Amino acid sequence: MDELRDLTVSLVSVPSHEDETAVGDRIESWLREETDAGVTRDDAGNVVARVNPGVGESLALVGHHDVVPPADRQTADDGDYVVETRDGRLYGRGSADMKGAVAASMLAFRDAAAEADSEVVFASFVGEEIGGEGVRAALDDGFELDYAVVAEGSTNYTGPDRTDVVVAHRGRRASTLVASGTACHASEPERGENAVYRATDAVDVVRDLSVPDAEVLGHPVSGSIAVTEIDGGSAWNVIPDRCEVTIDERTVPGGFADLARTEAIEGVEWVVEQDLPPMACDDADFAERVLDAARSVHEARGDAEPEQTTKPHATDAGWLAQAGTTCVVYGPSEPGEAHTKDESVSLDVLARCYETYRDLVEDW
Repeated sequence: MDELRDLTVSLVSVPSHEDETAVGDRIESWLREETDAGVTRDDAGNVVARVNPGVGESLALVGHHDVVPPADRQTADDGDYVVETRDGRLYGRGSADMKGAVAASMLAFRDAAAEADSEVVFASFVGEEIGGEGVRAALDDGFELDYAVVAEGSTNYTGPDRTDVVVAHRGRRASTLVASGTACHASEPERGENAVYRATDAVDVVRDLSVPDAEVLGHPVSGSIAVTEIDGGSAWNVIPDRCEVTIDERTVPGGFADLARTEAIEGVEWVVEQDLPPMACDDADFAERVLDAARSVHEARGDAEPEQTTKPHATDAGWLAQAGTTCVVYGPSEPGEAHTKDESVSLDVLARCYETYRDLVEDW
């Protein structure tokens, strides 16, 4: 417990919202000093360690070491992140999302990988918070995995005092409707084409769109779509010639809303800005194997029984699953903890996750 706390503090204290190099250095050096694994660092900055390379089917513990920008209260005068421990929780930017999980994964990899009969991998990627840049670079370079436990948040999803096994999560497609028109003086609106009117006509199309549903291993996943911003016009007395509408869409495995229908409105173009893929576990036996390990740990600790569930947020598991890796998500972060000015993680839950990761790796 002390080693897990100290390693988490060590990782959380290193700033990594603009440049992940320093914390990547710390992860890499620790792995080289503490394990006999083959450790690599690619040009993107991803850190990967392997034992038994090429033997059997691979299992990976996966995380990321970048974070979102900290709040003022989370940064010390010297630029380091403020880390505090109180009431059984560790506070600091990245504690929940997700350096605590990275620390638990590192220790489980060190303590159990030597017992595995097949290949075991630890991977911590850069750039997850900005669209999965690290994992995408790794996949482009030929990175392959058979199975992965992505250590993003899954704690207290189905109830308190448990870390659940996520078998599916939604993706996120961010897009913009660009409406073009013809400017003129607002005293003679008939001489122009009002881009705001065209944009609002397109918004009406969005409001009428149906969102897809899916089912993964018996668990329902529903999409959503919402207009979140609108920007158009230059002055009170000018008919606007441009208006942009921002759309947040949450996608499901195999399903999207038909946003292309908005382009039936004259002068409207639909532009996809970001498309983070959803994740669906494609192997019920693997999902059950992870759940069995989690239940055994929970029972031994006197915790509530975990369940399989789904997650509303996109993670790097989506990119891995898209590339053919069978994934589940299992990690310490709780709903409402990530990306907040009071971000924290339970030290007891970190230990629970460490034990589950360790047991999975030992039995691989």
